[in-house]
Amino acid sequence: MSDLFASNAAAPAPESYDASSIEVLEGLEPVRRRPGMYIGGTDARALHHLAAEVIDNAMDEAVAGHASRIEVTLEPGNRLTVFDNGRGIPVDPHPKYPGKSALEVIMTTLHSGGKFEGKAYSTSGGLHGVGVSVVNALSTETIIEVARDKKLYRQAFSKGVATSPLEEVGAAPNKRGTTVTFTPDPEIFGAESDFDPGRLLRLVRSKAYLFAGVEIRWRCDPSLASADVPESATFQFPGGLADHLAEQLADRPAVTNQPFVGKQDFPAADGASQGSAEWAVAWPLYSDGSESYYCNTIPRPTAARTKRASAPRSPRASAPSVNWSATRRRRRLPPTTSSTASS
Repeated sequence: MSDLFASNAAAPAPESYDASSIEVLEGLEPVRRRPGMYIGGTDARALHHLAAEVIDNAMDEAVAGHASRIEVTLEPGNRLTVFDNGRGIPVDPHPKYPGKSALEVIMTTLHSGGKFEGKAYSTSGGLHGVGVSVVNALSTETIIEVARDKKLYRQAFSKGVATSPLEEVGAAPNKRGTTVTFTPDPEIFGAESDFDPGRLLRLVRSKAYLFAGVEIRWRCDPSLASADVPESATFQFPGGLADHLAEQLADRPAVTNQPFVGKQDFPAADGASQGSAEWAVAWPLYSDGSESYYCNTIPRPTAARTKRASAPRSPRASAPSVNWSATRRRRRLPPTTSSTASS
């Protein structure tokens, strides 16, 4: 009888596992290798997540009180441009990375940004500093223009790597803000994966509802327009969530003539505002209601839906239609200590 263990021991290992097997991914290479870890996949939902990341950055400038206008433009070739008239991404040299501007660091380095400590943004939708750098990593071309201090700067990138230095391209005496233009990489999303103009339009419209102080302008090439998607449109809703609820209700009768609408500031801490909560609620008659929740203009799950679905209802009034939005100030947590013991 042959010795199975002896024969196996004598056989050479088909592959070795040593230090040379350990890879170290640098820059934005991890994003291109595993995009699903950062945007949840490579399908149509993930593709449109890129647009949401850039628009959310512009919304953060608006919510912080630095921007009043956002422009979203869809062009042929799956090319999307988002402009806001906010402060503009900083272009001065970054103190931690000699030879690189803050703009280049933000665009090419994961977990970089101005939203960690709450100094540049008291509230924000993004928390981890991976949004626009991931968009850059997953795009064949990204062009950033910054109008700041009456000067216009530009830098180009491709697949997460700078393809040009930061250049001062002219004067901008009457302009300020950031313009991000990008084309998603078909190697990642597929050759047939294009932005859906209708989906983008709905995203843009919803953002305008969530912050009453912002005007969002939509443009798309005539070849991409349709009966449901105009070539241009301007969205600004002074009533905010109340306007959003009114659109949802349309002509449906409700229990009350006016919806229950309100806003409450959170208690201040150390003399600084901690944000606020807004709500708009109505009880439609003879039809089902709906719920939507947002925090810092980002949609949140509706956890209460399951419980409400099983609750008894009046024969006349259905579940309420609810819109709820909150802005929370970013707070730097104190350091924590932990200890472990074993016996």
